[in-house]
Amino acid sequence: MTATQRRGRRIMMAPGEIDAFLTEQRTCRVATVSPDGRPHVGALWFAWDGASLWLYSLTRSRRWADLRRDPRIAVVVDDGEEYGELRGVELSGTAVFVGESPRTGEVVPELAVPEALFAAKNFGLDTMPHDGRHAWLRLTPDAIASWDFRKLSAL
Repeated sequence: MTATQRRGRRIMMAPGEIDAFLTEQRTCRVATVSPDGRPHVGALWFAWDGASLWLYSLTRSRRWADLRRDPRIAVVVDDGEEYGELRGVELSGTAVFVGESPRTGEVVPELAVPEALFAAKNFGLDTMPHDGRHAWLRLTPDAIASWDFRKLSAL
């Protein structure tokens, strides 16, 4: 995990805090670049394996089409209601398509861990259900920025 953050170091999360936060959170916001250069942002569930963020996306979505054309991606995972509770992580890099598209359950060893994590976290299941409409994207971040405004009260 690469920490590239310079500003706001006092409220930056430590690597262990980032790992715990991404493990417990469920929803992220995914930003892609449309053909006309404008950003597109949408929410998705995800799984974090300690090194990569795994996104299970509809293959007939604007997000999927954008990433097929330009794999640059940024993702924000955040939490908190009041200002002093806000915390989050921004990850950016290049999306990698993993497994068949759409996913039908073909054995793909690289997907064993993310599918087990995703199924347990989001569906309460031991195995991943496949609907033939979604497929996997992996983001191993080039850059990570984080914030935890709860740390402000300790300053």
